[in-house]
Amino acid sequence: MIDTIKKQQDNVNDTCTDCGSFVDIGAVIDENDNVLNLIFNGENAEKEAQLVVEKAKNRFDKVDAVINKNDNKVDVVLTFSVTVEKMLFQMENSL
Repeated sequence: MIDTIKKQQDNVNDTCTDCGSFVDIGAVIDENDNVLNLIFNGENAEKEAQLVVEKAKNRFDKVDAVINKNDNKVDVVLTFSVTVEKMLFQMENSL
């Protein structure tokens, strides 16, 4: 995926001298990047994982969530309908 991003950045054309934009957002965002993987550790890992899943499902209509409990960690896989939902969720929750 990093190689794809690097190749896409070759297509960036910064012609705006007033606003100082330095990247074409489409060059660094993959339209199929809709899966968010999170790992929670510690005593409250399961509770924190459930809270994140609840937030995602309350915010967006079609979010699939899978929670995997391991020895001392909890893995959460959130699959959003589109990339922008994943990005918004990450920004809103500082993830």
